[in-house]
Amino acid sequence: MPPRTRIERSMIIQAAYEIAREKGIEAVNARSVSSRLGCSTQPVLYCFSSMEELKRAVYAKADEAHTAYITELDGSRDPVLQIGLNYVEFARTEKNLFKLLFQSDSLGCKDIMTMLDAPETRPIIEMVAQSLGCSFDKARRRFASRFFLVHGIASLMANNSLAYDKDLIESIIMEGRD
Repeated sequence: MPPRTRIERSMIIQAAYEIAREKGIEAVNARSVSSRLGCSTQPVLYCFSSMEELKRAVYAKADEAHTAYITELDGSRDPVLQIGLNYVEFARTEKNLFKLLFQSDSLGCKDIMTMLDAPETRPIIEMVAQSLGCSFDKARRRFASRFFLVHGIASLMANNSLAYDKDLIESIIMEGRD
């Protein structure tokens, strides 16, 4: 008889992430994760003290994926515009992850300034500062004004079956730029 596969913490997080990506974070539970892994619920319950702990790990993985996605720049466009377009595209193609990150109470901050000053946001604002040739503080203000506009468009894409018009979205993002 072949030895059983050892179920590791990273495997559990990956399985839960895939479930959240496909069906939403509300579908992540010990039974669905263990089913995905082809094991009993025991490894899931052993590796995580609670399902909330596992969901926080899934949130962190989704946040990493989101940051990598939106900061993937091809060099052919203005980086501020490219980040905005990538953000909308992520919401359109990864609806469940977008909802987990931005439309649940999992954000981890309770005010806008805390969100803007989060360690996860800093590299993005630094990219904006570099692309615009301005100070970090000025880039943060510009990022904030564009973020709320782009977030509104992205939310509409994530929650509705709207036609995706990249040219229109690009013109909207560029309209209010200084």
